[in-house]
Amino acid sequence: MDRRTERRRLALAVWTVLVSQVLLYPGLSDLVEAFGVQNTTGTRTLFLVAEYAAFVTFAGVWGAVSDSLGRRRPLIVAGALGGALGYLALAAVPSLGLPFAAVLAVRLVGGAATIGAFSLSMTALADLSSDNGQNMGAAGIAIGFGAALGSVAGGFLTDVDPLYPLYGAAVLLTAAAVLAATVPDRTPDGVRVRLGAALGRLRARPQLAVPYAFGFIDRMTAGFFALVGVAYFRETFGLDASLAGMALFAFFFPFALLQYPFGMLSDRVGRFVPVVAGSVCFGLSIVAVGLAPSLAVAVTLMVLVGVFGALVSPATMALVTDVASPEERGAALGGFNVFGSLGFLAGFVVGGVASSTAGYLAAFVVVGLSEVAIALVAGRAVKRLSSGGFGAGFVESAGD
Repeated sequence: MDRRTERRRLALAVWTVLVSQVLLYPGLSDLVEAFGVQNTTGTRTLFLVAEYAAFVTFAGVWGAVSDSLGRRRPLIVAGALGGALGYLALAAVPSLGLPFAAVLAVRLVGGAATIGAFSLSMTALADLSSDNGQNMGAAGIAIGFGAALGSVAGGFLTDVDPLYPLYGAAVLLTAAAVLAATVPDRTPDGVRVRLGAALGRLRARPQLAVPYAFGFIDRMTAGFFALVGVAYFRETFGLDASLAGMALFAFFFPFALLQYPFGMLSDRVGRFVPVVAGSVCFGLSIVAVGLAPSLAVAVTLMVLVGVFGALVSPATMALVTDVASPEERGAALGGFNVFGSLGFLAGFVVGGVASSTAGYLAAFVVVGLSEVAIALVAGRAVKRLSSGGFGAGFVESAGD
């Protein structure tokens, strides 16, 4: 099997994991009611926070364990199958009459498994070659198209039955396990180190704080749209679950379509312009969505948000693999996903609090200007990394 085929299969595994996750977002209000609890911002937030709390806790653990064992494939399979069982258990909750606390417990366990499949599939992509922008572009386009399809399919499934997205998620994660099982491990030689040593290397690379900070803010935006963005379109413009999913699709489709070419662009021009300039434009376009006077304008602006998000995302992930050495990629990308999951949590909490206390416009302003702020504060650090042997300089030296 050649590297191109492996890249496609691993990207497809990432794609299936993302579809499974996003299936639930458009119909989140209907789903929490199916669990027998009141549909409020608080219950929706708790349902989302439970999974991402597990992501935060276990993303780095999966990465460090894979570095210690020198294997990715069996761990990806185990994580995907564990996540599938978690979704099936959630689907059984209404018939069993279990309390909402049980729902949250299942979300925690399922999230701990799912993050292993997601994070290590990305790490396996990074193992394929030194073309970090290309590898992370493949991951990014899988993430984007996964979210795009999930937002549409999840809305339509919810309109038929609120539990159908759970069954769909279980099927997709099983498919991810099958895909991962067909790809050989490409873990670099010498990776079999102790867990403590792997995590120690990660702590010894403070440069990783730069892409981690951008990843935190970028994922905060995604968490914001998953909770507040869906509610904004449903309540402000009177949309049902399927049409709210289509509104999210307006963002996710260009976000997905442009990931790969923008990832390759960052290999050529360096990471500075895509990360810093892209973040400023990304943030301002988010604010503009909150100011939209009509549904047509809001959806058009969501397309623009997707374009600028696609510029930022693969370059940020590539910056992680630029900084980390091959033997610590698993821990480094696991750490990136920890901060990304913290960002999702922040998006749920910040967006939920801001929208419930000050309205949707205030929430869009807070989240959008956070993107602008991180670009202004950390732009110089990105410039140093890009000019210090990473970014375009990295690619040039690799080709000599």
